[in-house]
Amino acid sequence: MHKELGSQRLVALFVGGWVLFSFPLLGLWDREASVWGIPVFPAVLFLLWLALIVALAWLVDRPSLRDEDMPSTAPPPPPPG
Repeated sequence: MHKELGSQRLVALFVGGWVLFSFPLLGLWDREASVWGIPVFPAVLFLLWLALIVALAWLVDRPSLRDEDMPSTAPPPPPPG
């Protein structure tokens, strides 16, 4: 079941990225303005792209809950004595 949830999250991230990079939302940032000398539109594009990469890395690299639930394959410790 956890594998299905991970797949759903990846699909949701894809759809979210698609929506973020669609014309109506990017049109909000297409202005002749700059922040600290950096034009707003390229800065927003870069920050959205960076946020998607960070979210993808976090989703893919997080440890699975199944790994914690599964018993270890290591042999049990020897009895004391």
